[in-house]
Parts: sequence; C-alpha cells; structure tokens
Amino acid sequence: MFRPLRISAAASDVHQHSFCFCCTYSSTNSCRLPEYKDSEIIRTRDPALLADCDIVVDVGGEFDPKRHRYDHHQRTFVESFHSLCPEKPWVTKLSSAGLVYLHFGHQLLAQLTQLKEDDRQLEVLYDKLYENFVEEVDAIDNGISQYEGEARYSISSMLSARVGHLNPRWNSKSQDTEEGFKKAMKMVGEEFLDRLDFYQSSWLPARTVVEEAIKQRHQVDPSGEVVLFSQGGCPWKEHLFALEKELQVETPIKFVLYTDQNGQWRVQCVPAGLNTFQNRLSLPEEWRGVRDEALSELSGIKGCIFVHAGGFIGGNKTQEGALEMARRTLQAAVQSPANGSS
Repeated sequence: MFRPLRISAAASDVHQHSFCFCCTYSSTNSCRLPEYKDSEIIRTRDPALLADCDIVVDVGGEFDPKRHRYDHHQRTFVESFHSLCPEKPWVTKLSSAGLVYLHFGHQLLAQLTQLKEDDRQLEVLYDKLYENFVEEVDAIDNGISQYEGEARYSISSMLSARVGHLNPRWNSKSQDTEEGFKKAMKMVGEEFLDRLDFYQSSWLPARTVVEEAIKQRHQVDPSGEVVLFSQGGCPWKEHLFALEKELQVETPIKFVLYTDQNGQWRVQCVPAGLNTFQNRLSLPEEWRGVRDEALSELSGIKGCIFVHAGGFIGGNKTQEGALEMARRTLQAAVQSPANGSS
C-alpha cells in the first residue's frame, strides 16, 4: 500500500517547547528536494510515529544520516561542519538546520540554481550560504554566544527571532502552534530563496569580476599590486581578501582602479582588513585634500580631480592618470617605507 513520505519535526509542548527556526528551516528545505516535495510533515515526539517517518529532524535523540535522523539535542552530539567535513573551517556546533544543510545542501542548491553539484560556483554558494545564513541558526539554537573577543559567527538575518515571534503568546487562549509553524515555513523558505538569488545573481558575478582582475593584474602594472575593473566598480573588498588567499597572491594588492558613474576614474586603496579604515598603502600625505589643477601641479600627473583628505581614494579624468597615481604612491613607499599604511 502506498504511503506518502513523512518528515517529522519537533512538536510543541505547551509552555515548554515552542517551534524554533532550526526545525522550521530543516522541514522547509527538506521539502524542497524532489523526492520529498509531496511529503507529509508530522510534528510529534511520539516514538512510534517517529519510527515510521522517512526523515526525522530536531527530535528523536538520534543523529544517523544513513537513516535520515538529524537531531542534535542528545548529550553525545558534538558535531560541527569541520568535524564532519574537515576541509570546511566552521567549528560552530551544528543544529538540525546545519545537519540538513550539510547533508542535502549541494543537492538542494543544484536543483535551485541549475548548476551541477560538482560545479565550483555551486561550492562557493554552498559555503557562502552556510556562513551567512545557516551558521547563525546553528549557533543561536545551541545557545552559543556570538562574541568572546572576535566574533565566532555572523548574524545577518535575525530570522530566528522573527520565527520565534510567530509562536503563540504566553497568555493566548489558544496554544496551537500549527498556523504559526506554517507561516514560519513560508517565511523561512522565501528568505532562503531570496538570499540564494542575491548570492547567485549579484554576489557571485562580482566575485568573478574580481577574480579575473586579480589574474590580469600583472598586465596592469608589473608590480602586481594594482587591479583594474575595466567595466566599472563592483563590491570587491570581501572577494579580494578571499581570492588573495585562494589564488595564493604573494604580494598584497594595494590599489583598485575603476570608473565611476560619470566615466571618470578612481584609484582606491585596499584596506588592511574588511572592518578597518587603515589601508595597506594610503595615497601620499601631501596630495590629501588637494583638488584639480593644484593636485595635478603638485603630483606632476595630468587630469587629477581629487584625493580624499583621508587618503583612501582619489580621482583622475583618465585610466592612465589614475594608474599613474597608484604607481607614484608605490614608488614613494619604496623610497620611504615609513610613509606606508595609515
């Protein structure tokens, strides 16, 4: 006799355990896989019902991927992405959300993006979505503080809190969570798809632009310390730092060149890190705050427009002029290393 596939998620016990983002996310994305798209979701803790389910998430006290059991509440569970996939860096203890993503994520993203599971771009998306969407769920569900010195993980959505707000209020006459759970599944699903769409259609193309620019940097300047975005600017900082490591760039890149909306050229300093105003190498002190002809006369470079008072960015009318501003700065740093970053 045919029985529809069943996915079990934790049910709520009134005043004790409301539904959480972890089980909502796990249920939502399990149902997006073709083989489970028509599955029945059962929210229960009844062992007899759990035994009859094809997938059990966030309940049952078992982690056994061969049998599709994905709970993390048992005392013996200590797994992280890194412990299960040593090539991955994340050491945050997994919740059921992370377990489902780890085991089904490649298949899910391949279906949603039409990329092959072994496509390098899919792997980049897989990593990005865990680090910037799923990991915060794992951490919050496991009660892990975000900070102790440097941030252990990033919070970018606050989705866990918004899911929590869909639970019945403590003094509501009805403590039925089913309606809220369905709303939560819809919200989580839409936000996951929206985030994936952004990463695939905007974030990933920017990464490709930056990667090509880094690979071509020696054609821009023999030093390899200047990259050129010939088609205009894009969000580049995060990608540049990641790709320098990935491509094993030995000499850190100091400047990026790109056109602005008016077709003029910018020379921008590469910061020392993502969250700092310090630059690897700033534009010369004597240029800062000077504009137009006065700057051209001072620097000996035609077409200068400005250098910001902070020394982190300048402008020129031509690509050649912007490149020359970067080159002169590099030359000055060699002659006087003490005048480097600031």
